[in-house]
Amino acid sequence: MANPSFDATTLGASHPLAARELAHACGAEIEWVVQLVEVGIVEVRAPAERPEDWCFHSADLQCALAARRLERDFGVGLDTAALILDLEHEVRRLKAVLRARGLEREA
Repeated sequence: MANPSFDATTLGASHPLAARELAHACGAEIEWVVQLVEVGIVEVRAPAERPEDWCFHSADLQCALAARRLERDFGVGLDTAALILDLEHEVRRLKAVLRARGLEREA
């Protein structure tokens, strides 16, 4: 039986995630979300003047949660987290290129 106090929301283009919801999902304040945008970890999907009116999608939530884990587990700042996440993305991209060319190295 479903928990009546649990409010699940499906994310996607048809239902973006509000900045306050993103902050809540990460156990943070909206000011932290503003910092995520400033360092480039997430991108505002529906630009608005006030951060409270910003919208994000599920990929942004994944990036925000990854940044939060890096902060918590390794004590890094958000600018360092942004660099780590960029490098992880680039490694995944390059591995995909190698796989596509049949050059993937076996582990």
